[in-house]
Amino acid sequence: MTDTSEATPTPVGRRTVLIATGATAAAVAVGAAVPEAPTADAADATPVAAAAVCTLTKEMTEGPYYLDGALVRSDIRENKTGFVLKLALTVVNDDTCAPIPNALVEIWNADALGEYSGYVGNNGHNEPDNGTFLRGGVLTDSGGVANITTVYPGWYRGRCIHVHVKVHTGVTLTSDGSFTGGTEVHTGQLFFDEAVTARVGALSPYSANTVRRTTLAQDSIYDDGGAASGLLTLTAIGSSPSSGYTGTLTLGVEV
Repeated sequence: MTDTSEATPTPVGRRTVLIATGATAAAVAVGAAVPEAPTADAADATPVAAAAVCTLTKEMTEGPYYLDGALVRSDIRENKTGFVLKLALTVVNDDTCAPIPNALVEIWNADALGEYSGYVGNNGHNEPDNGTFLRGGVLTDSGGVANITTVYPGWYRGRCIHVHVKVHTGVTLTSDGSFTGGTEVHTGQLFFDEAVTARVGALSPYSANTVRRTTLAQDSIYDDGGAASGLLTLTAIGSSPSSGYTGTLTLGVEV
């Protein structure tokens, strides 16, 4: 049994695009996932935006668990258990497909039990809450790439597994390790191949989540649009799900 209750996403007007390059264009355009093939750490590679094929995609709702003041840091796990997820998110100009350096890519996601920092208990589990775990972001490098390490998310009531993402341009880093100002140019969500999620969810600590899991097909936000709707390309880091995954996606934004 699964739980499918969820609020209808609010409409947004900004556009985003997904880019694929070279021989990978067709696979990325349909949101292809590579669930189990072991490979070198793909999160360290910089995707290339040259000769890109741009596909329009829509933004997704921010959801109820956003908090201002995220820390600027490349590893947001803190002391959270869970399988490592190394994200490589490329930000580009949707008109020219040129990479955008120094854009702040901010993410937040639930832990293995489906709980968000600052809101622990909303998914029915009792655990410490410091208000910062699994929240943060980094500036993109000269190739427009943001490398962020988190954990493979757990699920919460009424939603499939996902990671929230925002992209800001023109921010100022602050002395307390956060950021201020700038312009928010994208709000979206990142989604996960259902076969991979099923394998992950069967193992500890994810199997301790007492909430029924909603699948991609049952989710009220994900629209089955593949990579154009935020479906990550996942690559296994090792031979077991517990070794973790890399996840890649290229987002185009209006600047």
